[in-house]
Amino acid sequence: MDLKVYHGNITKKTCEQLLSKKGKDGTFLIRDSETIQGALCLCVYKQNTVHTYRILQTQTGQYTLQASAGVPEKFFKTLEDLIKNYRKRGQGLSMHLRHSVKRKTQLQERHVQDETLDYEDVDASSDYVDVLPS
Repeated sequence: MDLKVYHGNITKKTCEQLLSKKGKDGTFLIRDSETIQGALCLCVYKQNTVHTYRILQTQTGQYTLQASAGVPEKFFKTLEDLIKNYRKRGQGLSMHLRHSVKRKTQLQERHVQDETLDYEDVDASSDYVDVLPS
């Protein structure tokens, strides 16, 4: 994903610092969800508060914001289309998207090494399972 407003695996705290630094209502960025693997978060600054909306991707590859019960979902082919839609007023966000916070650097691909090599007496047949970071 080479969307400049996508900041990858940054923490909620880092996200809030980036948005607060700009200090303008409607400032936004997209980051990885810390709690749901594969989900993204659209984070929007309004009146010293960061509002977070979960972006889910369907099996067909479309994107949608997780909606409350009874609210119809909107589906978008790309994240760019989603952003374009939510730049308009009255689309259900606390504040329409106005000012993007863009990454200054290229995202680095994450390389995961075999962490079992860092531990002594690891039994490969044990009942331990790999737990992914949140």
